[in-house]
Amino acid sequence: QVQLVESGGGLVQTGGSLRLSCAASLRTFSSRAMGWFRQAPGKEREFVAAITWSGSVTYYADSVKGRFTISRDNAEKTSYLQMNMLKPEDTAVYYCAADSETFGSSIPKRYTYWGQGTQVTVSS
Repeated sequence: QVQLVESGGGLVQTGGSLRLSCAASLRTFSSRAMGWFRQAPGKEREFVAAITWSGSVTYYADSVKGRFTISRDNAEKTSYLQMNMLKPEDTAVYYCAADSETFGSSIPKRYTYWGQGTQVTVSS
């Protein structure tokens, strides 16, 4: 059974940092791109960041570019999202997802497997 388990969410003040982790029990982890998405109350799920299978190329939403960093460790089958300079508008449930392809995408329907999400709350 494939599982993606996020951790690292919590409550932080504006300007603070959090590091999210996504541990995957996925045999094909190292051949898939990984993505992070978020969903705030009353809003649609939105793309945050993606990373190719090798980690050589990364993609970011404009709203997080320069503040967030996505990375991965294929040996540990884990993806990370380092979030710095957090803002109240970053408050959301954050989800990691495993792509069906190697090169990453901002389109949610491209992703085959999803985690259960972890709550990030940024207080002003």
